[in-house]
Amino acid sequence: MEPLRRDNVERFPERRERSVASLLSDLARNFSLLIRQEVALAKAEAAEKVGQLGMGIGMIAAGGLVAFAGFIVLMFAGVYALALVVAPWQAALIVGGVVTLLGIVLVFVGKSKLSADKLTPQRTIQSIKDDARWAKEQVR
Repeated sequence: MEPLRRDNVERFPERRERSVASLLSDLARNFSLLIRQEVALAKAEAAEKVGQLGMGIGMIAAGGLVAFAGFIVLMFAGVYALALVVAPWQAALIVGGVVTLLGIVLVFVGKSKLSADKLTPQRTIQSIKDDARWAKEQVR
C-alpha cells in the first residue's frame, strides 16, 4: 500500500454520493495510516535528537578532560618555561588560569548543545499540526 501523503489523497466526494459506512471505513483506514506515519516520524526524529544529545555530552566530557589534563601537563611545562622570565609561582598562576579558561569554554559550548529547544522534535510537531489542518479541510 502506498504511503498516505496529503498530496496523493483524494478529497472525499460529496456526502450524498457515499454511504456513511464507506466514509467511516475510509476515515478509519486513513487515520490508522496517519498515526503509523506520525509515530515513524517521531521515532526518526527522536533518534536524531539522541545523537545531538550524545554529542553535547561528549563535548562536555571532552571539555572536562582537556581542562584536567591541560591543567596538569601544561601547568608543569608552562611553569618551567615561564620560570625563566618570572617568579615560579607567577608562572604557575598564568599557565593554570589559561588552561582552566579553555576547559570552561568547552564545557559551555557542550552545554549549549543540550538546550531544550535544540532537542524538541520540530518536524513532528509541524507535521501533526499540518495533519490536523488537512483533516479539518477533508471534513468540510
